[in-house]
Amino acid sequence: AEYTLFFQAGQESFRSITRSYYRGAAGALLVYDITRRETFNHLTSWLEEARQHANANMTVMLIGNKCDLSHRRAVSTEEGEQFAREHGLIFMEASAKTAQNVEEAFLSTASKIYKKIQDGVIDISNESYGIKIGHLSQASSFGGRDGSASQPGGCCS
Repeated sequence: AEYTLFFQAGQESFRSITRSYYRGAAGALLVYDITRRETFNHLTSWLEEARQHANANMTVMLIGNKCDLSHRRAVSTEEGEQFAREHGLIFMEASAKTAQNVEEAFLSTASKIYKKIQDGVIDISNESYGIKIGHLSQASSFGGRDGSASQPGGCCS
């Protein structure tokens, strides 16, 4: 599988660009900083914008980043879990610095999208759902945790 990632970091100047990415997205990772309450406070507006411009079946993973800095925590795990529950999101805490749960966040999101395909919620023949079927490819995929390249191959590109 191939993933296209667009990192916005909450910058207003990229909002118009981001809107076009939502339209063709099957999933999104909504990330806040557990050490900065204001990032958590902006989640509702970012989620509303994503849902306004995206397919109604888009899978959203909420990620509390910087779990390696729990001693500086400004947002509790329970608050993140509650926000996710109230808005129908998948939830996980992670650390981009230590890579804790980073791969798991992508895999969990992809797994949820795949389940929606299997259940017929996402129509893979309709690109508005954010899924494009590709050809068998020899392109390498994401590297493993140790930095080595994964085995080439796959079904979608």
